[in-house]
Amino acid sequence: MISLLALMLLLTASAQKREFRGAWIQCVNGQFQGLSKSTMQSTLSHQLDVLKDYGVNAIIFQVRAECDALYESQLEPWSRFLSGQQGVAPKPYWDPLQWMIEECHKRGMELHAWINPYRAKTKTTHQLAASHIAKAHPEQVFEYDDLYILNPGNPLNRDYICKVVQDIVRRYDVDGLHIDDYFYPYPVAGKQIPDDREFLLYNPYRIQNRNDWRRDNVDVFIKELHEAIRSVKPWVKFGVSPFGIYRNKKSDPINGSNTNGLQNYDDLYADVLKWIDKGWIDYCVPQLYWEIGHKAADYTTLINWWNQYAGKRPLFIGEDVERTVKYADPSKPSQNQMPAKMRLHKQMQNVQGTVLWYAKAAVDNPGNYGTMLSQVYWRKPALQPRMTFIDKTLPKKPRKLKVVSSAGEQVLCWTKPKGKGWKKEAVKYVVYYFKTGEKVDISDADHIVSITTNEFHEMRQGRGTYVVTALDRMSNESKVAKKKI
Repeated sequence: MISLLALMLLLTASAQKREFRGAWIQCVNGQFQGLSKSTMQSTLSHQLDVLKDYGVNAIIFQVRAECDALYESQLEPWSRFLSGQQGVAPKPYWDPLQWMIEECHKRGMELHAWINPYRAKTKTTHQLAASHIAKAHPEQVFEYDDLYILNPGNPLNRDYICKVVQDIVRRYDVDGLHIDDYFYPYPVAGKQIPDDREFLLYNPYRIQNRNDWRRDNVDVFIKELHEAIRSVKPWVKFGVSPFGIYRNKKSDPINGSNTNGLQNYDDLYADVLKWIDKGWIDYCVPQLYWEIGHKAADYTTLINWWNQYAGKRPLFIGEDVERTVKYADPSKPSQNQMPAKMRLHKQMQNVQGTVLWYAKAAVDNPGNYGTMLSQVYWRKPALQPRMTFIDKTLPKKPRKLKVVSSAGEQVLCWTKPKGKGWKKEAVKYVVYYFKTGEKVDISDADHIVSITTNEFHEMRQGRGTYVVTALDRMSNESKVAKKKI
């Protein structure tokens, strides 16, 4: 039945040329803690290989879970989620972020460094390194439900987080900087956020409403973080993955969704729509982890809402792999909800991609989720969506296409086009193949055979016309260079 469904979809579905196809790889669940260097690298390599086969073109890798680091940092201690003890470097020494950048790039994937901006200690952490900010500056941190949180009301914390992010962006060749849904802490009944002192000290506009003041603190932070990234490397994309409900209709009859759950605006003090409308973020990935038919947060209702209200910046949908295959499609109880959700994605004008929660769940292929990606939905490689608000300059086309023989294989080679500066330099290439007699049309994504950082392609497709284009850092595509075989 699965093979039949795949065949039917193959006959009706056309490949999408530009689509963000991401997967989150988290450390905070402890999946890497205590692993040897070789075991962790082997685990990650396997995940990346499988995800590439699925069609994934971007990895969102968690490198800072609690004011710590899965990379070499002079500002924050090594993460216990890597070495087992905060402040202790991995032995033998290695840098997971640098390694992941290299491994993703050689597979043609983007690497987005994922940080939790405000969280300073998770519930399961019981010992902090002496260099940790909660030890060095306890006055900048508050405790809430066994968590430590960098107080968003203290402007020193905004400066500190921006400094950490600029350090990452400056020293590492990341394609994006990603934050998730942890702003002010998720509310717990009977617990109050201890920010009376900050409300009095750091309230220059004398905002009377405490909730408005908290939202303003997060607004200023988002704006400053965006500017901080731009000032170092303008091409690094800044993305946010908010909780899936902005506001319920009962709180906001005009702009709210027909849902009944926790709200970004009212409970986390995160005015996501404002950040989108102001252009303070470059992409948005709402976490729509519920199923179609969920009583409080119906998936169909929410994807339609985000499509309507969040279209001023590229919109990608955060998908829960396990929940998607766990629940049956209400209209077709014999199958899981993956086909129905993918249809909704295609129907939404402003939805330009998907991010899988989470990478290992996808790799494990529950309900044949990964198989369907590779054979149906993401069977052809896809370019990243353009972000012309950052840059729209096209690079020059590849030069000197020629065919050489190597170990009995015919290989198409080319030379990198000339171009100085990040707006003009080619960093990747797209290879298209057209059979003899077929019209060359690169708008048809079914003809893409590779997106690569290499300057060669093994011509296993046979005779026909090969087309190569160049991509810059923002995935602007050059004119074509052609070679008939």
